[in-house]
Amino acid sequence: MTWHRVQPWVSLAARLGLGGIFITAGWLKVTDLAASGRAVNAYQIMPYDLAMVIGAAQPFVEIVVGLLLLFGLATRLAAWAGAVMMVAFIAGIASAWSRGLNIDCGCFSKGGPLPPGVTPNYLPDILRDVAFLAMAIFLIIYPVSRFSLDARLDRPSAALAPDDVLEEENSDEPSERRRERL
Repeated sequence: MTWHRVQPWVSLAARLGLGGIFITAGWLKVTDLAASGRAVNAYQIMPYDLAMVIGAAQPFVEIVVGLLLLFGLATRLAAWAGAVMMVAFIAGIASAWSRGLNIDCGCFSKGGPLPPGVTPNYLPDILRDVAFLAMAIFLIIYPVSRFSLDARLDRPSAALAPDDVLEEENSDEPSERRRERL
C-alpha cells in the first residue's frame, strides 16, 4: 500500500479523534462558564477580567473547532486553531508547574485550584497535549481525508463524467497534479 492511499484514512482518524477531543472538552465546560473563567484565572497569567472572558469563550471555540474537524470543513484552518490552542495549553500547564501552582489544568473539567494536600501531576497533561498537538500538525500537513466536506466542496465531480471520476480515484498520480489537470 502506498502513502497516498493510506494518508486520507490516517487523516480521517486524526480529524475525528481531535474533533471529538475538542467537542468533549468544550462541552464539559460550556455548562458553567464562570467556572471555566476561574480555571483560566487559576493559571495566574493574565488579569482576572481577561481570564474570565477567555474562560467563557474557550468552550465555544473548542466546540466550533471540534465540529469543523468532525465534519472535515476548513480542516487545515481548524487544525491550525487547534495547534495554537494546544501550544497555549502546554505553555500554561508548564508555567503553572514551574511556578509551583497546585491547580487542575481544566482541560476536561472545570479546573481551578486543587484542595489542600492534593498535588497535581502535570507531566501526563503535557504529554497528552503534545500528542494532540502532533495530531493537529499532521492535519495541517495532510488535511485531505475521507468523508470530509472539504473534499465534497473541492471536488468538481459534477463536471466529471463517471469514467473520469473512477479514473481519478484509481490514479496513482498525486492529487495536486490531478487537480491542475482538471
